[in-house]
Amino acid sequence: MIYVFLLILLLSLIFAFRLKKPLLLTVPIATLFVFMIIQIAMVPLGFFETVRFIFDLR
Repeated sequence: MIYVFLLILLLSLIFAFRLKKPLLLTVPIATLFVFMIIQIAMVPLGFFETVRFIFDLR
């Protein structure tokens, strides 16, 4: 999975500089956010129970 993220990061950097569109630099951040949501959704509990569990860990 780390290689996929690095590939997305590299491609977004290349296209951001070639096309001169700095908005493309948000793609890796959005990818991490989507990955986190998918990982939370894979837990067999409900979504909000899972989020509450993650933030209640000490």
